[in-house]
Amino acid sequence: MTDESRQKDPRIMAGQFSKTLNELYEGNTDRAHRFRYGILIFDLITICFVIATSFITHTPLIEALDMVFGVLILLDFTIRVYTADRRFHYLTRGSTLADIAAMVSFLAPLAGEGLGFLRILRTLRLLHTYQLMNRLRQDFKLFRKHEEIVIAAINLLVFIFVTTGLIYALEHDHNPHIRNYADALYFTITTLTTTGFGDITLEGTTGRMLSIAVMFFGVTLFLRLAQVLFRPSKVKYECETCGLLLHDADASHCKHCGETVHINTEGLY
Repeated sequence: MTDESRQKDPRIMAGQFSKTLNELYEGNTDRAHRFRYGILIFDLITICFVIATSFITHTPLIEALDMVFGVLILLDFTIRVYTADRRFHYLTRGSTLADIAAMVSFLAPLAGEGLGFLRILRTLRLLHTYQLMNRLRQDFKLFRKHEEIVIAAINLLVFIFVTTGLIYALEHDHNPHIRNYADALYFTITTLTTTGFGDITLEGTTGRMLSIAVMFFGVTLFLRLAQVLFRPSKVKYECETCGLLLHDADASHCKHCGETVHINTEGLY
């Protein structure tokens, strides 16, 4: 078989295509990193689109864009399943289930606003993509320095927008106070901050339980963000003896076991 015929062999071509996909999604090359940053940009565009269109009436153009985003997410999801080493484990991960929810809401025109809030669950992928997070640590000093703050803030924002969508989906059909996403967002923020003006309330037992959940989980996330913002600065360094991960920036010994630690610094301390 000549070199030209080998290149046209369907099995060889399929093998090369599979190898390329694995490199792009799992590899450590510059091309793979650029590709995954492209996926990140696509995710951010998707999130901005979801948030922006939640405040306006859906037109045929918006519904068409919904379908385009849905098809692209489905293609990305299919490739990720194909390249995964442990496919069953991958399919049962939280970020994978969030992707499935996003696809359902984008690709089901009949769902309309009712399931539209599920699209915001795509933001959860940004928190659980280990390779991307590792790359951000390597490429951006600002991210390394404020990683905990960024993650805590994203967690809080995801909670706010997911909860807002859930409140709108459950209440806008029968609650005259929840006319649009802005009303739902207003209720979420006033409940989260325990301000409670009382001009907007959720009706029935389900509404009260949802309000309790917003206060309980939202305040917990808010306090977590405040703790990260105001607590003394720590650095991550795993002690080889006891495994303690967080140390004072100027520490020379582990506070847990007393072992000498060699924390890399940039001459700031």
